[in-house]
Amino acid sequence: MVEVRSFLFSSESVNEGHPDKLCDQVSDAVLDACLAADPLSKVACETATKDNMVMVFGEISTAANLDYEKIVRDQVREIGFSSFVDDLSSVDSKGLSCDTCEVLVRINKQSPDIAGGVHVGKDDMDVGAGDQGIMFGYASDETACCMPLTHLLANKLGKQLTDVRKDGTLWWLRPDGKTQVTIAYDQLADGSVVPTKIHTVLISTQHAEPSKAKRTEEQDGKDNRPAYTGAEAIAPSMAEMNDLIHDHVIVKTLESIQLKNGKSALSIYSRDDCHVHLNPSGKFIIGGPQGDAGLTGRKIIIDTYGGWG
Repeated sequence: MVEVRSFLFSSESVNEGHPDKLCDQVSDAVLDACLAADPLSKVACETATKDNMVMVFGEISTAANLDYEKIVRDQVREIGFSSFVDDLSSVDSKGLSCDTCEVLVRINKQSPDIAGGVHVGKDDMDVGAGDQGIMFGYASDETACCMPLTHLLANKLGKQLTDVRKDGTLWWLRPDGKTQVTIAYDQLADGSVVPTKIHTVLISTQHAEPSKAKRTEEQDGKDNRPAYTGAEAIAPSMAEMNDLIHDHVIVKTLESIQLKNGKSALSIYSRDDCHVHLNPSGKFIIGGPQGDAGLTGRKIIIDTYGGWG
């Protein structure tokens, strides 16, 4: 038996355009390209980014003949970074340009000392690891997909921000962003926990200039979204942006999550009773690597149960 108590728990996540997560995706794209061409590739690829520069560096032994610069540019384009102006007062700069960014490649082959300890001269049952790491995992009955609710909600809010940006629903959103949620729980005598209330939702998301940005310029076809050719549209005001984010991101995400009692997560949410913080700094136009430097591996907590482990 354990103590019966109530407590709060928080988890965070970031969008695909957050500088650290951008770096994770570039390194993943390099790994995918290596394995697609040569399944026996040995890859240790890091990425760093700041302003209009992306650097990939590490040790790669592969039979693949890869264009690393193209891989980087394609991934940056897929994420949605298509403009850079070297001026922090610019409202046109998204923080990185897939077309003009400097791409630095510093990649060497795997050290023969490491190779000798990992795979050279070893059979399939005696292959070692190129590095060490501690992994954990488990299933939770909080949600239908067996993930902890705070972790799932924070991640899905970020994914929904990306989806409504790319499908045009909220075309004035930009790639960078961060989410954090706090949920109230009751811990029962058997040790299980039951979410009782969405306590706090924080969303900071990059966006175009409120009340001025034009859709034909914001969605100009330079990233992987098709160029907008319809009637001109102007970005809403900051207050209107926040209301639209609430309805199209928070509410839609909560509706998509099923709790173990069969109800949606919206059943434990009330805007009047929840601490909702939408772009609390006031505005978030400059983002991506222009706003913060990025590096692989700095968002591990997001990919490991949101801190529950």
